[in-house]
Order: sequence, then C-alpha cells, then structure tokens
Amino acid sequence: MFPLTEENKHVAHLLLSTGTCPRCIFRFCGVDFHAPYKLPYKDLLNELQKFLETEKDELILEVPNPPPKKIRLQELEDGTDGIDNLSQNGEGRVSVIEDGSIASKNSNLNVCNVCLGILQEFCEKEFIKKVCQKVEASGFEFTNLVFSVSFPPQLSVREKQSLSLGRNDIVQLKEAYKWITHPLISEQLGVPIDGKSLFEVSVVFAHPETVEDFHFLRVICPDCFKPAKNKQSVFTRMAVMKALNKIKEEDFHKQFPCPPNSPKAVCTVLEIECAHGAVFVAGRYNKYSRNLPQTPWIIDGERKLESSVEELISDHLLAVFKAESFNFSSSGREDVDVRTLGNGRPFAIELVNPHRVHFTSQEIKELQQKINNSSNKIQVRDLQLVTREAIGHMKEGEEEKTKSYSALIWTNNTIQKKDIEFLNDIKDLKIDQKTPLRVLHRRPLAVRTRIIHSMESHYVDDHHFRLYLKTQAGTYIKEFVHGDFGRTKPNIGSLMNVTADILELDVESVDVDWPPALDD
Repeated sequence: MFPLTEENKHVAHLLLSTGTCPRCIFRFCGVDFHAPYKLPYKDLLNELQKFLETEKDELILEVPNPPPKKIRLQELEDGTDGIDNLSQNGEGRVSVIEDGSIASKNSNLNVCNVCLGILQEFCEKEFIKKVCQKVEASGFEFTNLVFSVSFPPQLSVREKQSLSLGRNDIVQLKEAYKWITHPLISEQLGVPIDGKSLFEVSVVFAHPETVEDFHFLRVICPDCFKPAKNKQSVFTRMAVMKALNKIKEEDFHKQFPCPPNSPKAVCTVLEIECAHGAVFVAGRYNKYSRNLPQTPWIIDGERKLESSVEELISDHLLAVFKAESFNFSSSGREDVDVRTLGNGRPFAIELVNPHRVHFTSQEIKELQQKINNSSNKIQVRDLQLVTREAIGHMKEGEEEKTKSYSALIWTNNTIQKKDIEFLNDIKDLKIDQKTPLRVLHRRPLAVRTRIIHSMESHYVDDHHFRLYLKTQAGTYIKEFVHGDFGRTKPNIGSLMNVTADILELDVESVDVDWPPALDD
C-alpha cells in the first residue's frame, strides 16, 4: 500500500518538482513506518510518479497543510511544472572511483536537494555490499555491530527548510537511513545490529560542492564558531546546529534559498572504518630482577634499560589480541632495583582496537604460560579478561590499603640484637614524608602523612639487619630508612640514632583483593 494520502499529494508534487527525492518526500510527509523506505529506488520513484499522475489542467482547490507562500511563489517564478519534471529524479548508477569515494556514473542524475544523494545512492544494496566487503576484509572478530554514519553539516541547513512545511512529525534523515540500511547490513554479514556492541562500522560522508551552504551562519552567529585546538575547522556539526537553533527564521530565509538548490553530484564517502572497543586483561605479576623498571625507562629520548615489566607482558598480549596499542596500569609501582614477591602486584592492560577478542579460559592459560616461559625476570598469575568497570576495584581506596616489605638495612655504627628489638614494639607509627628528592621531578612538592603499622627486625651482623614492615600504601620505604636528608620524620636512622641506609628492598605483598584468584 502506497504510504501517501490525498492530503499529501500537493506537497509531494511540489517537493518532487523542486528536486527532492522520494524518500525525503516520505520523511517530510511524516511517513514513520519502515517498509516504504526499503523499496528499491527505481520502484519507489515509479510508485510516486503513478501516485502523482493527474490531468495537467486539474485544479486543486483546497489543500490541507499547504506549503508556505515562499515555496509556492518560487515555483511560479521559476516556471516549474511538477508533472513535466517527474523524471528529473531518475535512477543513477553507483561507481567506486580510484580514491575509494563513491560518485554517480550518470552525470545527468538530479541529486536530491535535501539529502544530497544519501537516500538515493547510499542506501541501495550495491553500496551496502561495498561496506560489508570492507568489514569482512578488516579482520575483526565480531558477533554484532553498531553502524554509525556522519553526514555533512550542510545537510542540517537544508533540512531546516523542511520545517517550513509546517509539520512537526518529520522523520529525521539519520533515522530513515538506519531503517533502510540496518536490515541490509545485518542480512549481508549475518549478525545483528546492536547499539551496545563494541564493534563499530562507521561511514563518513562529505559534499564538497555545497560546503559553503553554512558559511553565512558564521556571519550572523559568530559566537557559535570559535576555533578549537583539536578541530580542523570551526564548521563542526555541533557549531552548525547551535547556530541554526539561534538564528531567527527571517534571517535564515533571507540568506538561504528556499527550496534549496539541487547540486550536480551526490555525496562522496570519505572513509569506511571498522574499530573495536578496548578489551581489558588483568592479573598479578612477580618481578624477580633488580635491574628491571616497571615501565620503559627513557630519559631525554635515550633508553636506559632494554626492557620493562610492562613490555614483557604487553608484547605478548598485543600480538595475540592483534591490538593497535595498549595502556598499562597497576596497583602502585616498584623501583627498578626492587623485587615484587609473594602473590604479586595487581595490574590491568587496556588493549586498544583489538582484532581478536574471543578466547576460551584454556587459551588465556596458555597465553599466561607463554609469557612466563619467555623471561626469568617476571612471572604472571591469575591472567583473565575483565570489564572496564572492574578495573576500578584496583584503584579503590588505594591509600587505605596496606603493603608489606622486607628491607636489608646497613648502619654506620655497630649494632647488637638488643639495639633493634624496640622496633618490634612500635605500632601504627605516623610519619611525615616530604616529596622525596628522587621523585621531585615528576611529583608535586607536598608533605604526606603515612602510617607504619608494624615492624619486625631480624639481626644479621654488626652493621646489617633485615626489617619486615607493614605500611600504608604510598609510603616511601627507602626514605623511611635513611631519612632523605631529614625530609622524612621520624625515620629508622633517627629512631636508632644512627646513620642508616637501605641495601635491598622487596615487596612481599600488595593487599588488594583483585583480580580474583584463579585455580592453576
């Protein structure tokens, strides 16, 4: 059943005669069910022509919701006759030109003066097939997808003229486009369209011929078009929409032709891109080397050490997930000369734009083993896929968590066992730590209060003892031992009235109950 009624006839006739395509006519007549839009363009045009066939001398005496006077006057001044011009929106053919953009092979095709060919050329099966071929060749794993389109900003300017028809039920261009294309894409690829999918297929359209359509808005509404560092042009979609909402109707109609002029060419496709949202892998790592930084150690562009914990783990993940890049985070960090023992330190890695995303638990176990076999400097445990939200558990209340350490300490004076036993009795010692000199280049100057919850001393010889500490997370242990030239008070040296220094430091445990432990 044809979707237009007799009351739509005059408006449809007028729109078609002034260069509007059948699908845009449906939109402006408030056709809000999908089926008519999905008809092939040629069939749609034939059906519309049949609907509008009337005797040339027939006079329509009364029209509900007549078009505005400006459009009717323009029609008379131009001497246009809708019946004689029904063929002007005839069928065109799509071609792919060398730079990958899409254009019409038929230079005589009258392009829609509103959608600029979007609802003529770019929702037909031939174009959708090209999009799907690009998706299939991309190498991404996906079980559903979200399909997004970016239209030229000038479409919003041309669309505004539709409001002159006096209707408030006009179907948005993007909505109509989705009605047509989503079923075609889903059928071609065999997966559903899902707005929450992490896999996105995006198409960006441009129309260079009409790029000056919206330039008058900058003159009338200059405050809407302010330059931004990360924007190549001030004429963004948001800026154009802001100006269109602000401009007075009479000013708009003075500046922009009504109806809009018909362009010579359809839109071009700037890009068809596929991208997958990040996936996250978490685990715990042990670090057994005293010559390995957590992250790449680069000073003034020069690399100091050949590898890092981050790279020894992430290089394997990048390869297996076929990701473009990664972001590494952890629950705290250890110095290059500090080992991390016990159950290890929690970490999470964001894998950006991964092409492979589906793994069994056995495959993840094998990946963990591959990492562990690749180096004797680190080991990984509890490797697992997690959600973005779950990573928050690693950072929650970070400074309220506790960490345990063991330190080998040297003193300038000779000591006996009795000289260090008093340390065992100290509980919840509050210390004030001014930002250490060694990190002052990357941390703001501040005084931080930290708590040493407990200590246990083990005598080694006249100048050495081992100290086991349980402290508040964020405590600088090295500075608590040697005092950092008085910047940490009190410290082991001041408590014992000696000069003390730290020779070795190990992280024994990081008391963060995340990620969940897995059975080996």
